[in-house]
Order: sequence, then structure tokens, then C-alpha cells
Amino acid sequence: MRPYDIIRKKRDGHSLTEAEINWLIEGYVAGEIKDYHMVAWAMAVFFRGMERQEVAWLTQAMVNSGDTLDLSAIEGIKVDKHSTGGVGDTTTLILAPLVAAAGVPVAKMSGRGLGHTGGTLDKLESFQGFNVSLRPEEFVDNVNRQKIALAGQTGTIAPADGLLYALRDVTATVDSIPLIASSVMSKKIASGADALVLDVKTGNGAFMAQPQDAFALARTMVDIGEVLGRRTVAVVTAMDRPLGRAVGNALEVKEAIGILRGEIRGELWDLCLELGSRMLVLGGRTQSLTRARMLLEEKLRSGEALNKLKELVTAQGGDAKAVDDLSLLPYAAYQEELKAETEGWLQETYALGIGAAALTLGAGRASKGDKIDLAVGLEIPVRPGERIAKGQTLAILHANDRQRMEEARDQLGTCFVVGQERVMPLPLICGVVDRDSQISHL
Repeated sequence: MRPYDIIRKKRDGHSLTEAEINWLIEGYVAGEIKDYHMVAWAMAVFFRGMERQEVAWLTQAMVNSGDTLDLSAIEGIKVDKHSTGGVGDTTTLILAPLVAAAGVPVAKMSGRGLGHTGGTLDKLESFQGFNVSLRPEEFVDNVNRQKIALAGQTGTIAPADGLLYALRDVTATVDSIPLIASSVMSKKIASGADALVLDVKTGNGAFMAQPQDAFALARTMVDIGEVLGRRTVAVVTAMDRPLGRAVGNALEVKEAIGILRGEIRGELWDLCLELGSRMLVLGGRTQSLTRARMLLEEKLRSGEALNKLKELVTAQGGDAKAVDDLSLLPYAAYQEELKAETEGWLQETYALGIGAAALTLGAGRASKGDKIDLAVGLEIPVRPGERIAKGQTLAILHANDRQRMEEARDQLGTCFVVGQERVMPLPLICGVVDRDSQISHL
């Protein structure tokens, strides 16, 4: 085989064989196929797309490029959850202990934040001493003992994806649905889950801003999972406003604890119920989504979900006393409120801009090597569709640097649109895609 022939075949709109895809990925990881070959191939995929089976073969080839996590020693069906990223998306911190308390093992490999999207590992490190670097045997043992472990992915998981993404990032080929889908699914499948629940975001704070693109991505990822033997369900959800009311690491941990205590409700909790119910069904805990939801609500009321969070933190070396005493979590030195200058209806909270403001405060990373400030971030107490009074608080900034606070405040000035007509946001749950059907709530 020659790279030229494969590039030309895809450029001309033909489907590649499994052997051709495997040869291409294996050769690239081995350094035998050059960057310029892969750039040309990625551009051909960008314009010509890939068939369902092709994308599954590409995903499996990327899985095979590195190590896979063997979770067979964990009892029960392992169901993983993945979000395509957003602002104020704190679901894992709530969902993982909730689902584990309901009896389904949660063996989750998570990532760090980059850009406006927060990372679960960074949030967990708000608990002093929390260890995200577990050895495989520790990871498996923790799940068998307390039904839950959350750790970072190793660099040996799907290395082909890391190499290919670095090229796509600088060659305008990132936003290709086959390449996005295979990137996400290769890491999840290599991480050893038996089944997957995907949270695919849409709206101005999401990678897929348009719902039709989010549904197309969801369909492709579900198809990959099913072809490769993983039961997969995707829920398409709104990210045209922050999901939770906190944006920033320790602030999001505090909100998650408030929800697990039963003190806070809202869209973040609603989404956790939706995703958690589907995890329980895929995990064989119950066959009914209604029964699954009731079971999750029961685990919240009983305090079992909150206790499971404490077990997780303790087992991974963190200070679980912070679950009961929030003052033990990082706090910022300065707080300042952003007030509404006019009255009217809140027509929009620009999620991407809010995420960028949190990044300015230091809550995220512009590049992988950046250090983050766990204490800083934003609280957003208002939601689109609400009536706003003049002088009402739109946001609370938490900062450790006054100059950064001023810059973030300026950024936030354009993120809240107040007008005289009521404009309703996207529904929280835009639709569901599974192996048999696609249901849109739009």
C-alpha cells in the first residue's frame, strides 16, 4: 500500500477498507507515514466524509494503537458517561456517586480542562490530597470495594488520536463529524466500559452549535458503539447557557455538594437524573427509566449518594471533611457582582463568553501546560427566559487578581442580553439517539 493511493481513494469519494485504515493508522503511529500524508487524508475525510463501517474501523484502529484498560475483574456491567464539553457542566461530580450508590459500578477515566471547558480531574483536586493517578490495579480494586473510582487517562490510551488531533487542530480539520466521533469513542472504548451514555452538547457554548450537527455527531457515535459491541445511548442537551449556576473548579464542587445534599435544584440536577436513569438501565439495574429515576431520587433523599462522594474522596486520598465543611475548599480573595443596567426579559446568557471570562479569571487553561486557580470563577444566578429587574445580580465574580477581575467583568458585559420580548432558550433535553431510533424534542 501507499499513502498516496489511500488519500486519492478517499479524495475521490470512495470507501476505505479495514485493511487500508489499519495500515494508515499503524504506519502513522510508527512514524512511517508522514504528517503531510495524514493532513491530506484528514482533509479528504473532511470533505468526503466516511461511511458507518469506515468510522467504526477507524475508531478500532485508534483503540489498537495503544493500551486498553481491562475492567473484566470488576463485577457487573460498567457504564461510562461522556460529555462533549461545556460551561458549568458539573454532572460527573453528581452523577458518579449517585449511580454508584444505586448499585451500578462507575469506573470513569476523566480529563483536565482546556479552554472554556472545565475538567473533572481539576475539580476533584479541589479536595486537598485527592489523587487522580491511580494504578490500574488500584482503580479496579476501588470500584470493586465502593463501586466508584475516577482517575486520569494515561498517555498510552489511543495515542493515534493524540497525534491526529494535534494535526487537525492546526489544519482546519477539527470539525469533521467522523473524526470527532472516532476521537471520542476510541478513548472511551479503550477505557474498558461495557456501555456508554453520551451527553452531546449543542448551542453557543458547545462545539456543535447547531442542533442538526449535534444530532449527526450523536448518531455517528452511537453507531460506532453498537458496531464495536458497546450499548450506546446519546442525549443531545442544551449548552446555550451554563448548565449549572457555578463556573470554576471549587465553585462547581460546592454546587455539586449542594445538589447531593438536596439543597439545590435546577437544570444540572434534572440532567443528572436523565443521564443517571439511562446509566442504570444500560447497567441492568432496572429495565424502566421511570423506576431508575425513582431509585436515584431515593438515593439522594437517603443521603447515600452524598456518602458515596465521601467514600470516593477518602479512597483516593482526599480530605472528605470538605463535603461537610465547604470552608475547607479553596476560596477566592475577592468577590464582585455584575448588575443588570435595565429591566426586561433575559433573552440570552452567552455560554461561550461566560466560559471565556472564567478562563480570564484563571479557572481554565489556554494551553495544556497552564496552571489553573481552583478558587476562582463565576456564579450565574439567572437563567434565560427569566424576568430581570434593574440592578439585579447577573453574575458574581470570584477572583484572586483584581486586574483579571476587571478584564473578566468587561467580557461579561456582552454575555447577558436583556430585552423587552421574552425569548425561550433551547429545551434542556433536545433529544435522544439510540441504536433503534432518534427522538427530537425540538
